[in-house]
Amino acid sequence: MRVEIDDKSGFCFGVVRAIDKAERALADYGTVYSLGDIVHNRIEVQRLEGLGLHTVTHADLDGLGGRRLFIRAHGEPPSTFARAREAGVEVIDATCPVVAKLQERVVKAHAEMAESGGQVVILGKRGHAEVVGLTGQVQAPTIVIEGEEDLGLIDFTRPVYFLSQTTQSIALFEALGAEMRHRAANPANVHIDDTICRQVSNREQHLAEFARRFDVVVFVCGRKSSNGKVLSEVCRRANARTHTVEEAAEIDPAWFPGAESVGICGATSTPKWLMQEVADRIGQIGRR
Repeated sequence: MRVEIDDKSGFCFGVVRAIDKAERALADYGTVYSLGDIVHNRIEVQRLEGLGLHTVTHADLDGLGGRRLFIRAHGEPPSTFARAREAGVEVIDATCPVVAKLQERVVKAHAEMAESGGQVVILGKRGHAEVVGLTGQVQAPTIVIEGEEDLGLIDFTRPVYFLSQTTQSIALFEALGAEMRHRAANPANVHIDDTICRQVSNREQHLAEFARRFDVVVFVCGRKSSNGKVLSEVCRRANARTHTVEEAAEIDPAWFPGAESVGICGATSTPKWLMQEVADRIGQIGRR
């Protein structure tokens, strides 16, 4: 079988920046504590743990006085930084610049809606670290929706300011924005602010084209990856013989009978070295 790795898959800019910061901090200090998984990929987290990275939760913050806390690319609300200062924790902030700008826009959106009696709505996955950081930027409540079924949470007699988690689907965001204007008492009072990261979203069309070129597609991503769920579905719609794995050990030879070509791609949280391991494993199967 011919096996090809997508050259545009793998870590996005924000994740590359965070991993680089973590590796340099580990080289300098030996031990660093990451607030949550540094990236939504279990295999990459295990690699960094081998270098001295320890994953902690918010419940551990008060006991980390004098130590170094790593804020991952997803970002955190201001309350987290305040708690770290109070506990005497040194913060290494690796918030993705795209996420940091979105946090500023959320604050601006709330200020605008406060003047007009409106609501701020974010398309995102509830409980996702980035979304928690976004909604925590201000004290006022932010409405989080995951799909059309959540539009009932919005009062369409009032103005709406609609933004998105950086890794959401453009198609979904646009469809929901259009439906909001359709339902609104005054469509002009629905402000749509597309905050989806183009380095992520531009992969959708590319991956659809990539997936169509092969008999079988193997998408590599961590099970916690929100971006991975979106992009793997893009591949699956383009090629029904798409399979998702977290690591090479999950490859099933039963996926490949009759296949002459296999395409390997991944999420923005998938390291290149992991996709190469998957390619090597498939290559072994193809030589049998």
